[in-house]
Amino acid sequence: MVPIFLFSGFAAGKESKAVKGLGTVLEEKIPIEAIELAQNSYIFDHEGELISEITSNQQNRVYIRYENIPEAVKALYVASEDQRFFEHIGFDAAGMLRAVFINAKNQTVEQGGSTITQQLARNVYLSHEQTYNRKLSELLYSYQLEKNFTKEQILEAYLNAIYFGNGTYGIGTAATFYFSRQIQELHLAELVFISAIPNNPTMYDPIKNFRKTKDRQERLLSLLYQTGTISKQEMEEAVHYPITLSINKKVDSYPDYVTFVHEELKQLISEKEGYAKKLAKSQNKEQIEKQLSERVNDIISKGIIIHTALDSSIQTKLDNALEQHIPSDRVQGAAAVIDHQSHKIVALSGGKDYKKYSFHRAYQAYRHPGSAIKPLLDYAPYIDLTGATANSKIDAGAFCKADYCPENYSKKNYGMVSLETALKYSYNTAAVRMLDKIGIDTGLSYLEPFGFSALLQNDYDLSAALGALDISPLEITGAYTAFANNGLYVENHAIHKVTDLSGKTLYEWKENPVRVWKETTNDQMRKLLAAVVKSGTGQKAAVSSEYVGGKTGTSSDYRDLWFVGLTDRYTAGVWVGKDQAGNVSNLYDQGPQLLIWRDIMK
Repeated sequence: MVPIFLFSGFAAGKESKAVKGLGTVLEEKIPIEAIELAQNSYIFDHEGELISEITSNQQNRVYIRYENIPEAVKALYVASEDQRFFEHIGFDAAGMLRAVFINAKNQTVEQGGSTITQQLARNVYLSHEQTYNRKLSELLYSYQLEKNFTKEQILEAYLNAIYFGNGTYGIGTAATFYFSRQIQELHLAELVFISAIPNNPTMYDPIKNFRKTKDRQERLLSLLYQTGTISKQEMEEAVHYPITLSINKKVDSYPDYVTFVHEELKQLISEKEGYAKKLAKSQNKEQIEKQLSERVNDIISKGIIIHTALDSSIQTKLDNALEQHIPSDRVQGAAAVIDHQSHKIVALSGGKDYKKYSFHRAYQAYRHPGSAIKPLLDYAPYIDLTGATANSKIDAGAFCKADYCPENYSKKNYGMVSLETALKYSYNTAAVRMLDKIGIDTGLSYLEPFGFSALLQNDYDLSAALGALDISPLEITGAYTAFANNGLYVENHAIHKVTDLSGKTLYEWKENPVRVWKETTNDQMRKLLAAVVKSGTGQKAAVSSEYVGGKTGTSSDYRDLWFVGLTDRYTAGVWVGKDQAGNVSNLYDQGPQLLIWRDIMK
C-alpha cells in the first residue's frame, strides 16, 4: 500500500498546483471592490436653492456616513438583527443550523438565519426569492463582503440600504422623510421609532399604522435597556416622548426648466465623454444612444449636484404671463429667457400648464418663425456684405422671381424705403430682395454658427427670407443674443456646472465665441431692432430699459405669432400658436406674444 500511497500523493500534488483556491475563485466570480448604493441627485437654481431632487432606481436615498449615525441606532440594529455581528465571518453557523431545522420541520424556506452582512448582500446584489440557491449565493457574497470591508463599513452600508417604507431607503433618508429633520437632530424616541419600520415596512408604516409602529418602538427601547445601551430612565422617557410625524415631500418644482436640464445634462455628458462624436460617425445610432442613456443614469445614481442658471423670479413671471395672456385651452405658448451677459438660460416655458417630461415646446417644437427670422437671415447678412446702414434704401415694391411672388402684409407696394422703415413695418418684398441679392446659400451660411438643428438638414428657397423654415423658440432666442454681444455668438446653456456631492466639478461647458457678423453690422442692427419696438410692429412690447429692441413674426395663415427681442441684460423669445396646424388670427390684434414678452421683461 505504501507505493500506491506515495504515487497518489505525488499525483495529487501535481493536480493541486492547477486547482485554484476558494478565495481566488470568489475574487474572480464575485469581485466586490465597492458597495455602491443609488443616491439622490439634486438640481439647484442660480442662488443655490434646491429646485428638484432626482431619485435613481425608484430609491429615495440620502447616504449618511458611519460617524454621523447615532450610536444608539448602531447598537439597536446589532441587538435586534445580529447580536454576533462583530464576531462572525459573515454568517452565523448556529443561527443557520437552527433555521434549517425549522424549515425542514415546516417544509418551507421561511427562516434564513441571516446576519446583517447577508441582508446587505441580499439587498444590494441578490433577489429576495426564498430558495436554497439564493441562500448559498448570499453566503458567498457575505464572505466576500467580510473579506474586503470592515465591520463598520458593512454596518454603514446596511443602514443606508434597508427599506423604510414609502419609497424611502436608509436611516438618514427616513429621518428627513418622516420628521423633516436631519438624523442628528432626532430624539432617541424618534430614532427608535423609525428603526422599527424595516422589520416589516408594510405592517410598521408610520403613516398608516402608527400604533403598531409605536408598539414595536417600545419593544425595541426595552431591548436597548436590556443590552445596557440605555438606562431605565432613558427608556421610560423615550417611551413617553410624543412622536409627531412631519412628512417631507420631495422637492420637484419648475417642471419646464427641470425637464430641459435633464436633456442638457445628457448633451453635456455626450459632449465631454465622446458620445457626440460617436453618434456623428456611427451607423448604429440607437446603440450609442442606449449606451449614453445608461451612462447618464449611472452618473445620476452616484449622486451629483447640477448647478443651473434658473432665475425663479423670472420663471414665475413667465408662467404667470402665459396664463394671463393665453386664456384659451386650444392655444399654446412657449418662451425662453437668456441672460446674454453670462450666456445662461434663466427661464423656460414648455407650454401653458406644462407637465414634467411632456412635449416641451421651447426646444422640441419646430415652427415657422415668420418675419422674426429677417434680422438673422436677411438684414444682418445684407448689411454685413454690402456695408448698408439703417438709412440705406431698399425697394419695397412688387417682387417676382420664377413662380415666387411674395406680397407685403398690407398688399401695398412702397417703393424705395430705408432699411429702418422696411424692418419696423416688416415689409416682405424688401426682405426677400436682400436675400436674393446676397444669395440664399450665403444668407443661410450666416445661420450655421447657431446650429439650428432642423434648418441645416433641408434645402430652402427664397421663401426662407420670410420665415418658411423650421426653428424652435429656444434656438431663435439664442441666436438673437448675438445682437447683444457685438455680433459674437456664444452657445447658451442652463447648466453652469455639475459636481459630485462633495463639490468636486465633474462637468462644465466651455465657451467658444464665434463671430457671426462685424461689430459695425451689429451697431446698425441694434438701431433697426430698437425702431421696431419704438415705432413699429413691436410697440406693445415696450418696457423701461436702457435698450429695447426686437422683431415680431407671423407665419403663413396666422399659424404662429412670435416676438423675439432683447434689453440691456436679457434676450427673450415668445411663441404663441396651436400644437396642431391651426389659425390664431383672432389673437393677432391682441398681440399676446408681445404682452407676454413685456410682462417678462418688466
